[in-house]
Amino acid sequence: MPAIKLSPELSEDAELLFGAVREAGSLALTLFQQNVRSWNKADGSVVTQADLAVDEFLKSALHDKRPSYGWLSEETADSAARLSCRRLWIVDPIDGTRSFASGGDEWCVGAALIEDGRPILAALYRPVGQAFYCAAKHHGAFRNDLPMQPRDGISVAGASLIGTGKALKAVTGVVASATPNIPLLLRLAHVAAGQADIALSFGFKNDWDLAAGDLLVTEAGGRVSQLDGKEMIYNQPRPAQFGMVAAGKLRHSAVLAQLEAI
Repeated sequence: MPAIKLSPELSEDAELLFGAVREAGSLALTLFQQNVRSWNKADGSVVTQADLAVDEFLKSALHDKRPSYGWLSEETADSAARLSCRRLWIVDPIDGTRSFASGGDEWCVGAALIEDGRPILAALYRPVGQAFYCAAKHHGAFRNDLPMQPRDGISVAGASLIGTGKALKAVTGVVASATPNIPLLLRLAHVAAGQADIALSFGFKNDWDLAAGDLLVTEAGGRVSQLDGKEMIYNQPRPAQFGMVAAGKLRHSAVLAQLEAI
C-alpha cells in the first residue's frame, strides 16, 4: 500500500480491500492454466470455476467483514437490497475470463468501494506480470506504489486508442495501441498509467467492468465518462453505464467533441 494518509475508517477499508484483491489474484493464479472447467452463461459470456472461487473468496474477505455494505459482483446473483446501502463493494472476480480460460495473460481481479454512487477506493491486480493498481479518493492512483498520470493533449491526433474497430473508426486521427481483447478494467488501468491515451467502448457496460478503473483514471488526473459525457453513477437499479470514454482531461473533451459529431 502506498504511503498515503487516509482517515482511520477509510484506511481500514483500504487495507481490507487492497489485501483481499492481492490474495484473490494469487488464488486465481494458482488456478491459471490448470484446465479448470469453463462454460457459457445465459448471456453468452464465459465463466470458469476460477471465477466462482475468486468470487466466493472476495465475498468472504470483503462483504462478510463489512455486512452493512452492499454487494455487487458479476458472479453473484444481484439483489435489490444493495440499493438501500450507502456503501457498496463492486467486484469483478476475473475481468478477462476468455483470456484466462485460453491461457492468455490479459486478465485481472478488480474491486471498488462505492459511496453515494461514486468509487472512493479501488484495487486492480494483474497477477501475470505482478502489476497492482490502487486508488483512494482525493489521494491519487498508484501502480506498484508509484503514482500514475495519464498522457494528455488538446488533440486526438496520433493518440493511441484501446477499443474495437468501431471505436477506432469513431475517432479520426488516432492509432490502435492494443487489441480489443484487453478487458475494460485493464484498458482503464492502461490509460491511468499513461500506457494508452484513450479507452473507448460503445454499448452499455456493467458496473463491475468499470468502477475500479474509473477511480484509477480519475485519481491519476484523467477523466472517465459515459458516451454522452455524463459522470458514471454506480449502484443504480440497472448496474450499467452508457458506454465508456477515458483519457486525460483535455483529450477526453476532444474525444467527446468527435463523438457528438457522429
